[in-house]
Amino acid sequence: MIRVSTFNDRTVAVFGLGASGLATVRALVDGGARVAAWDDSEQGREAAAQAGVPLVDLSTADWSEFAALVLAPGVPLTHPEPHWTVKAANAAGVDVIGDVELFFRERAAVCPAAPVIAITGTNGKSTTSALIAHVLRELGADVQLGGNIGRALLTLEPFSDKRVYVLELSSFQIDLAPSVRPTVAVLLNVSPDHIDRHGTVEHYADVKRRLVDAAETTAVIGIDDPWSADIARTLEARGGRVRRISVGERVGDGISASDGKLYENAPDEKEKPVADLDGIATLRGRHNWQNAAAAVAAVSALPKSVRGKGNIAAALRTFPGLAHRLEVVRRIGVVDFINDSKATNADSTEKALASFTGDIYWIAGGRPKSGGIKSLGYYFPRVTRAYLIGESMHEFGNTLIGKVDFERCGTLDVAVRRAAADAMAAGREGSVVLLSPACASFDQFRNFEVRGDAFKALVAELASEGAAS
Repeated sequence: MIRVSTFNDRTVAVFGLGASGLATVRALVDGGARVAAWDDSEQGREAAAQAGVPLVDLSTADWSEFAALVLAPGVPLTHPEPHWTVKAANAAGVDVIGDVELFFRERAAVCPAAPVIAITGTNGKSTTSALIAHVLRELGADVQLGGNIGRALLTLEPFSDKRVYVLELSSFQIDLAPSVRPTVAVLLNVSPDHIDRHGTVEHYADVKRRLVDAAETTAVIGIDDPWSADIARTLEARGGRVRRISVGERVGDGISASDGKLYENAPDEKEKPVADLDGIATLRGRHNWQNAAAAVAAVSALPKSVRGKGNIAAALRTFPGLAHRLEVVRRIGVVDFINDSKATNADSTEKALASFTGDIYWIAGGRPKSGGIKSLGYYFPRVTRAYLIGESMHEFGNTLIGKVDFERCGTLDVAVRRAAADAMAAGREGSVVLLSPACASFDQFRNFEVRGDAFKALVAELASEGAAS
């Protein structure tokens, strides 16, 4: 655990007692702080009390006693309106921060040379974070992976200038971290998302901008969307070290991807091949080419004494992938079953549909987001049949009328069985049953992981009823 000593002998309010909140409490207490912890949920408070967390009702507390409010990243900071704890903190002149801020304050105090790669973006940040950590481990580096992926940030091993910290950071986390300062910062892309939390896409993009603006040595920025391209230009104009990444466009200094191959680009020099992603199932599709390009650029930005020795291209080929992100569950007959439950918006599902040339038996639906699936029209010819579930079932059906053959299945279990039956009856090599919902899961499942696990369980049932290869 990372012990937070920067609030020694001071009192800190902590609101939100999920995994990261409980880790924050332990790290602060271990560092000598007094903690007043609270949660709106009675269940959360009871679990925290059982874990020995000191509870204080912050609605009746004297806020002048607090040195800071550490807020869970999912709690509204500004939109649609500040949470009541934020209002109380602001009225008392108390800083509102998150566990990422605690991480970077402690690093600055005890080990400022500890190498940190921080990754953000609307899409792809989890895969890219895991891929960077994997490559570094393959090269022999001592790696800690956490943040918005895997372990809560403050549960990582203590700081060392020989240990690389790979952090996936959401816009919510960055918004609560004014002192964020990674060695290498990665911004993959920006597209409209979380507008209910940030108010406008411009504000959302500005929050992402803060991470790369703060990079100590190098900012790795995807330039295939207008917001990120503008961020790269602005940062470079101010003298920042920028390495661009692009799929399909040669960049002046950075990594480009074309037809599944990655190239090193340098000003006034011929591009140099650095990796071939062909045949890597866990890195199929243009979106994963971008993820791999970012990983190569980020790892290469670290000195060899830190990142270790070895072949980055070879390390890419052993990447196992992440659950729920174009995860190959298994093959039954000639049909591959693909779990892409993490695709909770149309932009993510576009990446999935683009990864296959045809014979897609597509399971989609759930709690819809703004815009639905109208933006996916270019890929509709690749879909043999769609199987619609959840609250969006009728809306999505109206979009597909006359464009894609579909049926309204209602629930995931019905959709999986009907899609599997159709795909296996057709018997075409290379066909896929693809769960890529383009929707949130909350109408029928607690989260996208539970939805993806349900899909995998249903596929396992099918396999047990027949012959799985």
